[in-house]
Amino acid sequence: MSKPNPNQSRSSVPQGLHMLDRRKFLGHSATGLGSIALAAILAQEKLLAESGEGGRAVSGRSPIRPKIDPGQPFAPRTSHFPAAAKNVLVIFCSGACSQVDTFDYKPELIKRHGQPMPGADKLVTFQGEQGNLTKSPWKFRPRGQSGKMISDLVPHLGDLADDICFLHSVTGKTNTHGPGENFMSTGFTLDGFPSMGAWATYALGSENQNLPAYVAIPDPRGTPQASVNNWGPGFLPAAFQGTDFNANQPIRNLQRPASIDPHRDAATRDFLNELNARHLEQFPGDSELAARISSYELAARMQMTVPEVSDISTESPATLKMYGADDPENKLKAAYARNCILARRLIEQGVRFVQLFNGAYQTGGEGVSNWDGHKSLEAQYSKHGPVLDQPTAALIKDLKQRGLLEDTLVVWCTEFGRMPTFQKGASGRDHNPDGFTCWLAGAGVKAPFTYGATDEFGYKAMENVVEVYDFHATILHLLGLDHERLTYYYNGLERRLTDVHGHVIRDILAT
Repeated sequence: MSKPNPNQSRSSVPQGLHMLDRRKFLGHSATGLGSIALAAILAQEKLLAESGEGGRAVSGRSPIRPKIDPGQPFAPRTSHFPAAAKNVLVIFCSGACSQVDTFDYKPELIKRHGQPMPGADKLVTFQGEQGNLTKSPWKFRPRGQSGKMISDLVPHLGDLADDICFLHSVTGKTNTHGPGENFMSTGFTLDGFPSMGAWATYALGSENQNLPAYVAIPDPRGTPQASVNNWGPGFLPAAFQGTDFNANQPIRNLQRPASIDPHRDAATRDFLNELNARHLEQFPGDSELAARISSYELAARMQMTVPEVSDISTESPATLKMYGADDPENKLKAAYARNCILARRLIEQGVRFVQLFNGAYQTGGEGVSNWDGHKSLEAQYSKHGPVLDQPTAALIKDLKQRGLLEDTLVVWCTEFGRMPTFQKGASGRDHNPDGFTCWLAGAGVKAPFTYGATDEFGYKAMENVVEVYDFHATILHLLGLDHERLTYYYNGLERRLTDVHGHVIRDILAT
């Protein structure tokens, strides 16, 4: 192939080959930048043309975007099809709770305790080389009428075996806590994507207009490692982020200063509402203004309703005892138990999505801040297990006895599991995203039921492997939402919770 002649004149350039000179470059830049600016303005005002039912086709099916009134972003909206669940309660064990010490019974692990894992000589995982197979320090026993084998570490939850649908073959994409929490909560390991609760409230709104549609309840010891990413809105409108508070810490900046008279405060709010209404009349098409006014009005209503719903002093002594909220010897358990009661009260009031955390990233007393049992698993879990067990079991029992479990999907999860071996030179288990346990209870799922399995040691998912995308698709399905059609157009892509993956796990559905 001949090289171009640098001395060749423009007139001799072959026909159809157009050279871009400086004048043309500057001219194209001017029109191009103008087009980009126009597209940005149209997108901001939601005036860009769309196709089908609100967007581009996804997997051959048109997206279904909820019709949201900016002045009432949390108004109830219809689901894609009849829903089994009205509310979702997620119980998230931060730190990666060990499946082989709680719910995944492995007789072969007990039998080969102290031996090398076959086919895994000198296995190196997240924190280094692995030692021998190590059985759980806690005995597994048959529970309920089903006889499900569950560890003595969580005996109260074991008593609920007949109410639970276990998924023993869940797999993740990372062995690092922050990205792992992101993946379980948002479907992506990176920051900046909407959480499960944000997607659910974006699609469905809320049944209670005086409380947040989505509440995250951090552990009394602090937030999880990925912090607000677990309940963030990502690129969805900010209205759909979770509001974080717990029974021991009120919502920031919500309480009225003690020096302000309540009657004068109410009169001021009424006057402000009148001014806002007049201002909105002058700009009837301004959706951002309507959304701002709506958020201010919700904050004002929350000043009245949140203190009432978070005041658990009205609970009976019997209820406090059932949850362990009155335990004078285990203050961590009592504090978490109060959060469990708060979760029930929020579900009771029609809050669409509640995310309850057990475990925090911040260092806790005596190494029990979360379930990250690397160094001394038995000592750590012996203190941390009781914090989780009684209050969480009481929460599910309480939902059931009040008739709330019929409409509520309870989700128990963690960011990944742990190894059946102990780390070499340590007395704890390393991270393991290749096979771990999550479970569901309540609306729309079979119980008692067990789905999927890890290998004979609890190391890798082998039977009916479940990806987190499948887990998310199933949760959305139980809310009456098609995970392939619930999308949000962002940065040129139809984004969704399950990305381009996921299948509903139909074998676990009650109907």
